[in-house]
Amino acid sequence: MTSRITSTSLKHLIGAVLMMSLAAPLYADSWPQQAVGAEAAGFTAEGIERLDAAMREIVANQDVAGMVWMLGKDGQIATFEAAGLARVNDQAPMTKDSLFRIYSMSKPVTGVAMMMLWEQGLWDFDDPISKFVPEFTNLKVLSSDGNEPDDLTRQPTMRELMSNTAGFAYGLFGDDPANRAFRDQEVLASGDLNEMIQKIAGIPLMAQPGEQWYYSIGMDIQGYIVEQLTGMRFGDYLRQHLFEPLDMMDTRFYVMPDDVPRFAEVHYWDAETNALAQQAERPDRPSYLDADRLESGGGGLVSSTHDYARFIQMMVNKGELDGVRILKPESVRIMSTNSLTGKEDMRFGIGGPGQPGQGWGVDMAVLFDPQAAGSPQGPGTYYWAGAAGTSFWIDPVNDIFWLSMIQAQGPRRPGAANMGEVARDIIYESLQE
Repeated sequence: MTSRITSTSLKHLIGAVLMMSLAAPLYADSWPQQAVGAEAAGFTAEGIERLDAAMREIVANQDVAGMVWMLGKDGQIATFEAAGLARVNDQAPMTKDSLFRIYSMSKPVTGVAMMMLWEQGLWDFDDPISKFVPEFTNLKVLSSDGNEPDDLTRQPTMRELMSNTAGFAYGLFGDDPANRAFRDQEVLASGDLNEMIQKIAGIPLMAQPGEQWYYSIGMDIQGYIVEQLTGMRFGDYLRQHLFEPLDMMDTRFYVMPDDVPRFAEVHYWDAETNALAQQAERPDRPSYLDADRLESGGGGLVSSTHDYARFIQMMVNKGELDGVRILKPESVRIMSTNSLTGKEDMRFGIGGPGQPGQGWGVDMAVLFDPQAAGSPQGPGTYYWAGAAGTSFWIDPVNDIFWLSMIQAQGPRRPGAANMGEVARDIIYESLQE
């Protein structure tokens, strides 16, 4: 008996093989590979089935084009799945190996780099920032009457830089003179960190040092300080001292040519077509394919689910993974402890306070009072997210982490689910007794 393969069936066969190759892990020897199962990781099987179904429903409803999600507990992976599309225009599937703009999830990575140098005694929390950035010696602060900027009462410290209380603006929001200057001077579109620092030095602070919390350019400034302390480019330091030791070989400030097919694009809800649409590349910023783009410690990294999970598990393990120690436990404790005194409202430049029970550690947020925040998470849960929807949290009390990777920015489908809250609530309902 013979069989005949038609051109159509051959195309289907090739497509199936291609899909299998896309879905296969690229990391043959590097945790995490796949889930060990719900019960082995400390959750009920029904609960994890419900979690996976909820995430797939969010994709099916076009709340997001595609997603990769991972849940870990006690060093075991309960679920690691992908669904939907990485790119709307060419219908490329989202896979476990897709690459993402993680934007502000770069911040905790920068914080780890800074803490590595703190452990070496190269800086101290009470040092003035100007010790490492002399250009900031003559910083001014916005005056309360809107006239000429005032002098500082004192120099902002490294502690304040790490906790977003130094007073710097960002330019992402706010209609005050400082944030307008960030936008007008295109600080975030600077060609390199040196140019960025020169621009920041001429823009007044939002408030006197230590008086207020503002989401700020502080983590990008930290990347520049890494360069001053090490004599290395920021990206080179991260690669040699953090990414290579942790086997995070997908994580960098640009996408290499061979990895372009894995790169997910950002999408938004188009009300005119009543469907998801893919965002065009920004003309005012260098392409993510440009290896010389700004090495932004506040929002410039590209990463994969595998890589960021390894970074998270290193933090869960108090600074160590697979026998490689990146930080001492004390450094992780400092990073994940609320450093705000209570007088500083967490304000994102839009006039309102932050959420109750939430504060800031080193380059990431800390949930110090879950009851006040209305969350089932344990006290001391720390977290952050990126502008295109990537997010993570680590609950050290219950030894749980959650990582979700999407690329969505701008308008959302009317009635779209709050995927973060949906996942969080199911996760805690699914814990084994």
